[in-house]
Amino acid sequence: MAESTPGTAPGRAGATPGRAGVTPDRADAAPGRAGVTPDRAGAAPEPRRRADAVRNREAVLDAAEALFTRSGPAGVSMSSVAAAAGVGKGTVFRAFTDRTGLLQALAERRSAPLRRAVAEGPAPLGPGTPPRERVPALLDAAVRHKVDNGALHLALEEAGAASPYQSPSYTWWHATLRESLARVVDPDGAGFTAHALLAAVRADLITHLTGVERMPVDELRARLAAYVATFLPGTGPGAEAETGPGAEAETGPGRDAGTEVQA
Repeated sequence: MAESTPGTAPGRAGATPGRAGVTPDRADAAPGRAGVTPDRAGAAPEPRRRADAVRNREAVLDAAEALFTRSGPAGVSMSSVAAAAGVGKGTVFRAFTDRTGLLQALAERRSAPLRRAVAEGPAPLGPGTPPRERVPALLDAAVRHKVDNGALHLALEEAGAASPYQSPSYTWWHATLRESLARVVDPDGAGFTAHALLAAVRADLITHLTGVERMPVDELRARLAAYVATFLPGTGPGAEAETGPGAEAETGPGRDAGTEVQA
């Protein structure tokens, strides 16, 4: 359940003391405190405050990661994350705004290797991959990632703070797919097609198929590939090689369509 930002001033009596390497949740740190060089006004200099904020943010993400892994996201509150990180609850809200923001930040951290592979990696995920090869690979990677991180993505989809179609993760996936799709389907319809394909890799659907219907993950991936092929003629088994201008560029020498990049 989402929690509202507490109104009690940071640093109050009873606040969780900072653990080693984590700056306590105090905006008015006393001059001479160990590890902090005060400026004339008695507060830490701005560069140090920024460094403290970055360090505290990482400590909160580490704590959330550990708690979510042990208990699952549903039963973890902002208060428990703050306590595990050794910071005040106000620090958590300042860094992430609300529980949805914390879930999004953790999801982005976990997906960073996959995003790097998509942004700058080799085929089949990288930007130089022909779109008829890249689109199925992107969706397959999305399924594998959500299977591996199902509880987190399900909690994020169910957070309900805003439309899931406006989340940073969704808009990134949609833009990436739309860009590739626009090269092989009607560009005016590429955005809608991207939405339709992403609907097949929602975390709640994947959880239902693998959990309730007991569909093996390999079967899910195969069925998704067949579904994608209906949108992209030429991607299915036995499809003829593309001909015409641009075909050579899409099937360049040395291209190994079977290479799989692990996220």
